[in-house]
Amino acid sequence: MLRTDLFDLGAMSLHSGEGRRLELAVAIEPYQLGGERYALGEELVHTHLDVSRTTGPGWALRLRFQATLRGPCMRCLREALVPLAVDAREISQPEAGEELSSPYVAGGVLDLHAWARDALALSLPPVLLCRSDCAGLCAICGVDLNDAPPGHHHERPPDPRWAKLSELRFE
Repeated sequence: MLRTDLFDLGAMSLHSGEGRRLELAVAIEPYQLGGERYALGEELVHTHLDVSRTTGPGWALRLRFQATLRGPCMRCLREALVPLAVDAREISQPEAGEELSSPYVAGGVLDLHAWARDALALSLPPVLLCRSDCAGLCAICGVDLNDAPPGHHHERPPDPRWAKLSELRFE
């Protein structure tokens, strides 16, 4: 399947009410989240694009694909593989005002590359984890709590506000 970053919607010569389902491949660059790099496991993502012609010069679009995002777990820094399912819709009805104008369609050309990247970003979970029950790293010693023995803990340092009391000597 060939890489498709821009897709000419007008070349399909659809009339009002007609539609087509297409299978296209698009590349999505890595993301930078919290200073860490997250990339897709595959070079090209296979997408399903549904295109329907609305009345006038408009389009109704639906983009669907599945991908796996790879990068460090946000708790323990192990490699995380996060499966994502994307289902995005856009309406481009240029004569109907700004609310119905898609930022991904200009002059009958769909910027599939930008739409796929933005749709994937919007489907990301708030925290990318290696597993749902990841315990993270110990705040004191940095050991991976997923591998640490049960009951891993450290003695609390004395409260510095009470330090002067430790100088008292009772004889």
